[in-house]
Amino acid sequence: MSSSGRTLLVLFVSSAAVLLLLERLLHPNPRERNYELLTEMVYSKAAESLDASIALPAGMTQQAIVEGVVVRGQVPFHYGTGPEEAVRAGVELTNPVSDGPQVLARGRELFGRYCALCHGLDGGGRGPVVERGMLPPPSLLAARALAMADGEMFHIVTMGQGNMGSHAAQVTPQDRWKLIRYIRSLQEPAR
Repeated sequence: MSSSGRTLLVLFVSSAAVLLLLERLLHPNPRERNYELLTEMVYSKAAESLDASIALPAGMTQQAIVEGVVVRGQVPFHYGTGPEEAVRAGVELTNPVSDGPQVLARGRELFGRYCALCHGLDGGGRGPVVERGMLPPPSLLAARALAMADGEMFHIVTMGQGNMGSHAAQVTPQDRWKLIRYIRSLQEPAR
């Protein structure tokens, strides 16, 4: 073997020995996780939605949704706010959910979670928050609510009206229709 060949062999063997020694020093137990370098590239820190950002428009991390975008899982709702739009929704929308024990059970659950605090468990408008001084909401058993179309009620739950805020973020469109079916079952004795 020539001297340059021996030099290459010695260099290769010594490099391999150094690498094995480094591997043992940095990772002594093969059953444990490896030592990581440059972890900020692997585990990037998420920005908070209201943080300032020099990289994004308007200097804010949270950006407005681009017009025309439909959020995944959401159905476009082509109605504005206000009573006129609610009446228009009442004319144009019909409840796609049919009555049934599972529908009413889900509606009862949603009513207890989101509506009963203000409207009361019976829908009469005397929920616990009213007992603590909040203005009472309209009774769901009153003539106005009895005459209201399902689509109008859907609009009110979706967009809010008066002191009532929108429940679109908490209740899916399908569940809103089930909630309306349950409200109609509460109204049956008053009809």
